[in-house]
Amino acid sequence: MATTSDIKKGLCIKYNHDIFKIIEFLHVKPGKGPAFVRTKLKSVTSGKVIDNTFSAGHKIEDVRVETHKFQYLYAEGDDLHFMNTEDYNQITLQRKVVDGSEFMKEGEVVTILINTEDSMPLSVEMPSHVILEVTHTEPGVKGNTATNATKPATVETGARVNVPLFINEGDKIKIDTEKGAYSERIKE
Repeated sequence: MATTSDIKKGLCIKYNHDIFKIIEFLHVKPGKGPAFVRTKLKSVTSGKVIDNTFSAGHKIEDVRVETHKFQYLYAEGDDLHFMNTEDYNQITLQRKVVDGSEFMKEGEVVTILINTEDSMPLSVEMPSHVILEVTHTEPGVKGNTATNATKPATVETGARVNVPLFINEGDKIKIDTEKGAYSERIKE
């Protein structure tokens, strides 16, 4: 058993007969009244996100998890296939439980949280940034780069990202997987 002081991003807990992963949390200590923890929880089974407030000192049932490195192999419809980099076992997960799956290219190594009680995969943690090549974008207008203007671009995985006007097809860009946004251009 854990308490609200143990809450941290990525912690998996049992709540309302389901397993949730904490995406965001905020400890609040108002001037009047007891302290509490405001959380945003994501169900690892359905992908549904809920907001919940725990009072300070509330007991929560945490789920013991192990982390393993898996390599993304390929997609088949809504299923994504991964291979454990240590023992080469393969698992299949549904696309909806993988945050940022649109930025995964074949061969990408991700961290998968596995429940130690039943060996079921709980969630997939993407690397914080990925480097992808731009496959399609409109050409930028010369001299129009002084502003913060952006244009849509399609990357090699098929995902669409807004990029600055100076980005062209064939450029490699760094994408923040948590926000799903352009970070910087990679120079070769």
